[in-house]
Amino acid sequence: MSTVTAPPASPASKETQPAPAEDRKSHRGLIIAAVLAVFVIAGLALKGVATLTLARSDLTGFQIWISELSDKLEAARGSSAFLQGLDKISNAIETIAVFLQELISQPSFPRPVPEIGWLGVLALAVWIALLIAGWRMAALTGVSFALFGMLGYWNDSMDTLTVTFMAVAICLAIGIPTGIWMGRSKRATSAITPILDGLQTLPSFVYLLPITLFFSIGVAAAVIVTLIYALPPVIRITAHGVRSVSPTTIEAMESLGTSRWQMLRKVQMPLAKRTIIVGVNQTIMAALSMATIAAFVDGPGLGKPVIKALQSLDVGRAATAGLCIVIMAIMLDRVTTAASVRSESISSRESRRKRWILLAASGAVAVVCVVLSRQYLSLATFPENPDLGTPFANAADSVSNFFADNAAGATNAIKDVISYGLLNPLQSLLAQSPWWLVALMLVALSLLIGGLRSLLTSIVCVAVILGVGLWQDSMVTLTMTLVATILTMILALVFGVWMAQSQAVDLILRPILDAAQVVPPFVYLVPALALFGATRFTAIVAAVVYAAPVAIKLVCDAIRDVSPTVVEAAQSAGSSRWQIIVKVQLPMARKGIALATNQGMLYVFAMVVIGGLVGAGALGYLVVAGFSQAELYGKGLAAGIAIVALAIMLDRMAQGTQGTSVRRAQTGQNEKSRFSLMRPQWWT
Repeated sequence: MSTVTAPPASPASKETQPAPAEDRKSHRGLIIAAVLAVFVIAGLALKGVATLTLARSDLTGFQIWISELSDKLEAARGSSAFLQGLDKISNAIETIAVFLQELISQPSFPRPVPEIGWLGVLALAVWIALLIAGWRMAALTGVSFALFGMLGYWNDSMDTLTVTFMAVAICLAIGIPTGIWMGRSKRATSAITPILDGLQTLPSFVYLLPITLFFSIGVAAAVIVTLIYALPPVIRITAHGVRSVSPTTIEAMESLGTSRWQMLRKVQMPLAKRTIIVGVNQTIMAALSMATIAAFVDGPGLGKPVIKALQSLDVGRAATAGLCIVIMAIMLDRVTTAASVRSESISSRESRRKRWILLAASGAVAVVCVVLSRQYLSLATFPENPDLGTPFANAADSVSNFFADNAAGATNAIKDVISYGLLNPLQSLLAQSPWWLVALMLVALSLLIGGLRSLLTSIVCVAVILGVGLWQDSMVTLTMTLVATILTMILALVFGVWMAQSQAVDLILRPILDAAQVVPPFVYLVPALALFGATRFTAIVAAVVYAAPVAIKLVCDAIRDVSPTVVEAAQSAGSSRWQIIVKVQLPMARKGIALATNQGMLYVFAMVVIGGLVGAGALGYLVVAGFSQAELYGKGLAAGIAIVALAIMLDRMAQGTQGTSVRRAQTGQNEKSRFSLMRPQWWT
């Protein structure tokens, strides 16, 4: 009996004598609430004063200076050795890209068709998938390539693959050696990790305009911006794989006199191979995501028809091109995921012999298909029939019109409730209050939540936002981010708790969440646009849908990590299921929930910025305007700088909620958990 009555006695004694740490947390919560209350009262009293409003056509001195700098760089291309060097890099990349395009997607003069027609490309793709991932993935690859043509986007799909794989090839050439270096050197890890943190904090949109300063626009700029965005995952995961090799194994090999090079080649790399392939998988997915957005810098591929369709509010065309992107994402993810375990599944000599016979036979068939596709026009240009693109676009338009005609009341009601109940009041408070009051509030919250380090970061970020002259637009973007993050975390808590409590629910929802994580963010704008039209709320909806999967999975895993012993003790004390969730699991999972908030906010922020394409306004709109209007180029680049500052400030503040023991630079279990979330689990 004493073992049963002991568990409730311990909490009671703790409640009567709170620990100093709990006192500090309670006092900090009260101070934060007091700061927010003072801000609200002062903001309402001083509404409309010193808001630093800037009209769309107005430019600050800094923005004019950026435009002039761009003009000077363009004029100096013929005389600057540095710019000439960049031009040589750009020309080399463009030459390779044009060669690959003429090989598989674009006419190769004097031929009116590519060097290898669609049949040859499809056969080669199937053979490569068979080589690295097995016959199931080969079948998936064949179906996917066939759908690219039948949906009417063969050339665009091949161009997207060209940009993606050029960027990935360069990423691997740079990233794997760098990751190995980090995995074997603590100094390299300390020096490179902050750079990777910064690169992964920034929304993808931010990378575009600075690249055009040095590389202009075109396929070279698209490849370069894609490789910069896709580089961090392969470096991080390669380093993690090398570090994860058992120290006992390393010590045993060292005792045998193994050199550092032999250790790397015969021990660390073979044991880390599967993890490194996961890094390749993540790099490919990041590259595909960025390759579509790179259409803003005139990058070829599927991004162009999506952008044109979104700008003209053509839901049908946008949905069709978006479907091709989704198919490509699923295909690439499945093939590379299967490749990570392929080598372990072929062990016997007989299995290897059968495999090589199959590869040789299928390779011969692929060669025949390549030859035929070079000789026959019908096998070089994808046939117009069967045409799946037109009926799919018409169906998407019909669905969009149906919702517009029949569900407008429901969608407008949702939009109005959130807009008038949360979005408008918060935006009025942040954007219409004096800038100095909002700045003081942000700095104070940074100190209270994240400590001195976060305080210094926020001071610098606030100064940058003020310096670029886009304070009010930044506050509007901050408002949309906070609202979308709140909605995301509501969904994360509801569905995360539900999944953690029910294995059946987890089995149903996790595959859906995994599949949603594979889809590039660009695609989420299409259904949101169909439901809500071109408004700022559209960007918020797309952001919530994009960010919710990772946040839900993090919350679920955090709750499941709560010690079963503690849960059993609460059950033995007579606690109900609801009491266990609210008073035991959620409090003990707060660090995991804080991590979910941090990651959800970053995902949200990236999507809100892209939402400038569908009426979100604020900083995202200014970045888009910087591409299309030469006179607003400086303002667009200034908006990109403000986005960077806002993202870093939000990230550091969100990290502060996790406590000093949970930091992004840490390795080990937290790092491993993030990698498992990046990779869809139901496809392994």
